Amino acid sequence: MQLRELEILAPAKNIDIGIAAIDCGADALYIAGPSFGAREAAGNPISDIEKLAGYSHKFGAKVYMVLNTILYDNEIESAVKLATQAYEAGCDALIIQDLGLLKAALPPIPLFASTQTNIRDVEQAILMESLGFKRAILARELSLEQISAIRKNTNIELESFVHGALCVSYSGQCYISSRVTGRSSNRGECAQMCRSSYNLTDNRGKVIVKDRPILSLKDLNLAGYIPALADAGVTSFKIEGRLKGASYIKNVVRYYRGVMDSFLDGNQTYKSSSLGKLYGGFTPRPESTFNRGYTNLFIEGQRDEWSSGESAKSTGEYIGKIISTAKDRRGNLTFRYTSSNRVENGDGLCIITPSGEVIGIRASVTESREVTTNEQVTLPPGSLLYRNYNHTFERELAANMPKRLISVFLTITCKNGKTTVKAVSEDGREITLAIEKRFEPARDPALVQESVARQLGKTAGIYKFEVKSFNADEYLFYPISELNEIRREIATKLDEMDIQNAGEPAGKPAGDSGGSAGDSGEPGRYRKAKPLKGQALDYRANISNALSKELYLELGAKSADEAFEISPPGQAELMRCKYCIKFELGSCPKEGSRTKYEEPLWLENGGRKFRVAFDCNRCEMVIFG
Repeated sequence: MQLRELEILAPAKNIDIGIAAIDCGADALYIAGPSFGAREAAGNPISDIEKLAGYSHKFGAKVYMVLNTILYDNEIESAVKLATQAYEAGCDALIIQDLGLLKAALPPIPLFASTQTNIRDVEQAILMESLGFKRAILARELSLEQISAIRKNTNIELESFVHGALCVSYSGQCYISSRVTGRSSNRGECAQMCRSSYNLTDNRGKVIVKDRPILSLKDLNLAGYIPALADAGVTSFKIEGRLKGASYIKNVVRYYRGVMDSFLDGNQTYKSSSLGKLYGGFTPRPESTFNRGYTNLFIEGQRDEWSSGESAKSTGEYIGKIISTAKDRRGNLTFRYTSSNRVENGDGLCIITPSGEVIGIRASVTESREVTTNEQVTLPPGSLLYRNYNHTFERELAANMPKRLISVFLTITCKNGKTTVKAVSEDGREITLAIEKRFEPARDPALVQESVARQLGKTAGIYKFEVKSFNADEYLFYPISELNEIRREIATKLDEMDIQNAGEPAGKPAGDSGGSAGDSGEPGRYRKAKPLKGQALDYRANISNALSKELYLELGAKSADEAFEISPPGQAELMRCKYCIKFELGSCPKEGSRTKYEEPLWLENGGRKFRVAFDCNRCEMVIFG
């Protein structure tokens, strides 16, 4: 039985962070090129992507380039050129949002349907598969049951987010940033309006919630659901964070590598999609890098408290409660706290007061369970203490990286004074070295075997060698310099060989004999899909160019309205969310609660008002402009 390959997919803001992610165990990376990458501040030159692909492929790991903004007519040619450059640079797939690209002259590179294409039901997944996409990147809001249903009805690869920041709106369906600031989230310019503070009022003006980031969600953490997600059909486990720094990526990637390896150890169904194991280095602590608290969102098929609470920023690791405070003559604050965890000099702290105020400080001097800060603040006893910057751990992340090494197994044979070394890497590459030099007979065979096993059983480059057997009719004395040279020569030859069944382009879509969408390099070569029906038509398609409009009309759409960014309607639906303010406030009618205020509800921010409606049949919340 062929084992299914599972992939930890890590974000890369740039080449250095991408290499760090590979070194910490990522099976694949996603990274933006110089434009159209849906993160305005995370572009990269093609030359860097080519270098990153070369490095990743040494471990059989893949690199996917994101090209996942909507495109205007005058940008299609540039996008196709960029796709061609990515293909020539060695990228293994493109992640795209704009379906107009399917009718453009794309190179023969596999295509993944971005989560921005709103894949949250079986019909939409079937559509993406029928169009020739190799992989569907699922909406974050799906349950295990919904993912299983998609798996049972399609053959397309499934990718699911497992860690990181959460948008409150369904991806690709948020227009509030564009409405308020002119910066479109579908164009990589999101102003993160969901992290702003709002007043929530009822229709009479009664304030229900005052000055809170009520649309801000906790961060996702599905580490405990890796086995269940795999059994539901997911093969790629995605970490969010193309704007995150190196320490965050190192920490989180290594954490998920450990979780995945524990699951795969001895498993007869799945295996890792890349090569190598990690040796040494720091111990991961995901709670010690950026997080707003964690949620498993809707993975169990039920709601919980998803709001990040009083703060939209990183609160970090919970330490304890402040029990007393005092100030010196200069106004410097000293406080004592209760906790089994100790705060250290230089730590960044987040304090949430009993009234809900969020205060950030730096620990200047610490002693036992006492902290002094040079910042002029007032902290009442009873405040909650969090650490969102662990100075000691950050230094360890920078200085104590693991080594990622590919196993190579050696068989040594010595007959008639001639020595042969056969090397087999974990992915099946084979090298046989015939040692031409003649060596003197050894006086102590046991000592020879021990010396050979010790010297050849070291590392060279990215390879970790192990002597599996040593058979000889007469044992010879091998100088240490000769054994070291044998090891280095094998490593060099392995580097020159193609990796077996790893690091190759992602391949053809399931069930397709003609390649992926657009693989001929000619316009209009996408696979003809069945006409759209059901919910596949029941969402905004973000149509921003003539090709995408043409495609949707061919698929049977009754109309193909222009994208919000081109023609924003008056009373627009700015967000549609699985998150529900009513539920968070304990006023969900499906839970048997009674509304204590007059609807509609309104969100107020900076003089602007947004109407909040509730589509209880779909169990969704809608925000209108």
